[in-house]
Amino acid sequence: MKNIKISMFILALMLMMNAIKAQTINWGCLNRNDNHILNVNAGLEYGTVFGVGYGYQIKNKLFPLFANVEYSFASGENIFDDMKTKVGLQVRWVDFHNFQFSTRLHGVIRRYENDNIRLVDFGSDLTGVLGYYRKTWFLAAEVGFDKAIITHFKHSDAYHEQYPGALNGWFGPTTGGNFYYGVQAGFSFGKNDVYIKAGKTLTQDFKTTPTVPIYGQLGYNVRL
Repeated sequence: MKNIKISMFILALMLMMNAIKAQTINWGCLNRNDNHILNVNAGLEYGTVFGVGYGYQIKNKLFPLFANVEYSFASGENIFDDMKTKVGLQVRWVDFHNFQFSTRLHGVIRRYENDNIRLVDFGSDLTGVLGYYRKTWFLAAEVGFDKAIITHFKHSDAYHEQYPGALNGWFGPTTGGNFYYGVQAGFSFGKNDVYIKAGKTLTQDFKTTPTVPIYGQLGYNVRL
């Protein structure tokens, strides 16, 4: 039981350290000719996190729809120890007098490694965003849930020497998750967007918070 609790704590830490959120779009200046969106970003959560992303607009007659892929990693000696990849869709559902509502749904692959353990998990991230969007600026609020569905644990030899009963292998489903909420704002010029976002994170039981329960991100988009 003690080994399981330690592993669950490490998994929660991995979720908290990889909570940087998905690409932000100014729907107010978007048009049908913006086929591609390239993104770079940097954030602060337990350390400095960097990310890149790409979005492709899927043309349809109902609503703006983007398919995108994103990759983020924590700064450090080995940038591949702690990383996250997201693949999914962003959809703008409602546009009423510049008030717009959109959602994001992504599949998530996360990796976290230290001297004791390597964790790889598959999960999902669902977010709703409601805001006021103009051609040159926007202000919005976001609420989301980031869920680790199934996770692979591989403990180091040194960890096994200290805790011989530690288990390796796949654990799940629903091994952990975080709710998050915050605000985002930005301005646009030409084919460029600069945005900033900040918020708080809660574990899925609504009773506990990370040691550093906040997140932040500064990002830049170019629309092509």
